[in-house]
Amino acid sequence: MPTKMRRVGRLYRARMAKRRGRIGRAWDAVRASVAPRIAVLLGIALLGAVATRLAWTPVAVPAPPPPPAENVPVPKLTIGGRELPEGKELGDALDLVRKYALSTVKLKVPDGRAFELVPADFGLEVDRLRLDRFIKEARKQGSSVARAHALRAGPDQPLEVPLPVTVDGERALAQLAELKIKVDAPSQDATIDLDKRIVKPETIGYRLDVYATLARVEAGFRNGRAEIDAAGENIVPKRVAAQLKDVEFKSVLGWFETRYNTAGKFAARAQNLALAARRLDGTVLMPGETFDFNEVVGPRDEAHGYQVAPVIAQGELVDGIGGGTCQISGTLHAAVFFAGLEIEQRYPHSRPSSYIPLGLDATVAYPNITYRFKNSFDFPIVLHERVAGGVVRAEILGPERKLTVSFFRRIDELLPFDEIERPSEKLPSGKRVVVQRGIPGFIATSSRLVRDGAYGERTKWKEKYPPTTQIVAVGTGEADTKEGVFQDKHPEYLVDEYRVMTQGPSIKSKDEPGAGMADARVPGKMGEAGWIKKLGFEKTPIDEDATEKPKADEADPSAKAAEKDKGKDKDKDKDKEKDPKKPKKDPKKDKTKKKEKEKEKGGEKKDVQKDKKKKKPEAKS
Repeated sequence: MPTKMRRVGRLYRARMAKRRGRIGRAWDAVRASVAPRIAVLLGIALLGAVATRLAWTPVAVPAPPPPPAENVPVPKLTIGGRELPEGKELGDALDLVRKYALSTVKLKVPDGRAFELVPADFGLEVDRLRLDRFIKEARKQGSSVARAHALRAGPDQPLEVPLPVTVDGERALAQLAELKIKVDAPSQDATIDLDKRIVKPETIGYRLDVYATLARVEAGFRNGRAEIDAAGENIVPKRVAAQLKDVEFKSVLGWFETRYNTAGKFAARAQNLALAARRLDGTVLMPGETFDFNEVVGPRDEAHGYQVAPVIAQGELVDGIGGGTCQISGTLHAAVFFAGLEIEQRYPHSRPSSYIPLGLDATVAYPNITYRFKNSFDFPIVLHERVAGGVVRAEILGPERKLTVSFFRRIDELLPFDEIERPSEKLPSGKRVVVQRGIPGFIATSSRLVRDGAYGERTKWKEKYPPTTQIVAVGTGEADTKEGVFQDKHPEYLVDEYRVMTQGPSIKSKDEPGAGMADARVPGKMGEAGWIKKLGFEKTPIDEDATEKPKADEADPSAKAAEKDKGKDKDKDKDKEKDPKKPKKDPKKDKTKKKEKEKEKGGEKKDVQKDKKKKKPEAKS
């Protein structure tokens, strides 16, 4: 057995040796044939790398030698294009710098506008020592300044002296910051002119970069330039005219109207209303887009044409710039409400407004408080708001009205108001005058029902209107003091306890053929004159004869339509009386009519005589 195992071992080792020998010989053959090829490829790659390196290595071209110093002429020196006379260079240069500092430099804006700057206002100062050194060096025969100028511009060209000037950083930034208010212009989206039925093109805005402009201004001052290009960026509007070509606005999807006073003393407020309405009129909202009142209407300040008019501040009526803008936002909100659009942000006033029903107002104050809604339809809508003849009317326009929208409101709770006294030297001692009439607060439940055929969706919310403090001026002056404080002339605030307003295509009206308004009201105890006094809220009595009387249609858009209808009916009756249609005469009928009239007259005379006998004398009131 061991002998056999040894024999097998020898045979295995012999076979493995033969196999290793064959593999070794094969590898030697491959190595012998491939090695020369690898060497050739490596050589080619090395030569290519060397060639590439040589090709990209820049070749140093020797610069032309500067002209000899004795051949360089002394250049003529200029400042702002004016030549400096030889021998008086420094004095004339300083005079030119002073004149330049008091001159006007135009700052040009890409949109074509130009604004005037005065270098002296930027704290411009000149380094006299540096200026003197430069002029002396430039006047030397063969100086480095003269040789460099001859090499760059030519020996016959004048040398413009750079002004070694500096500006006061703080003064310069203050000047440009003030200029930025005038230069900056917001972009305006393309809109639709609903009167002319045309698309108004967009306007590109501009925003000044103060720091980049300051660097350009400093460089321009050093070179004595009369015109400097401002640094800034264009503001591209979101909506361009090409997007509005196929917009349909033939139907009114929702509307609302409020009233304003056209008397002369309210002219400033009326102008504010018109300005704000004009800014948003014709605005187009694509499906899914959001309207932001402050973003579209912009700042309400004197720079934009707004005037001083009463505004509500912390529950009090005070004078402020842009008073009345809330009536534009409130009227728009009511139109948006009855169009069935999605309302994203809306805040009620801190006191009720007489021009709009409680619960439909929307306060705005730039830039902190805004009104926002979303176009939840699958088609574009157009906003239309106009101010004329004492009426603010807002409309949401689109292709076709399908929704019927109802507004429900119920007064749940009344909150009594406080009364405070303020001493006044403009009244005789002890005299009391109500300078701000108190209004109770309200907690109301409101809801909106949007119906589209058999489908309806209701949204419900609660709102609180804080009570308006009654302010009484108490006289502290002399007995003969002429009264300089007057009573608040606002009428007593009346509000319906229940109110339901509905707008939709099924409600027919002569003035609103596509979307009439139905208004159901339950006055309750708060809708009758004198209710504040009856409930014991009023402490200091108010002279009602000195206040303005509330109008029957105040805060009631449906009343205007009813009044128009009545007026039309009266006009028709008058026309009938003036120009009745005369039928053809029938002699037989005329005779019978005469006899009947005579009998009626006879009967009337007898009745009058009987009444005279029975009549008793009436007491005069």
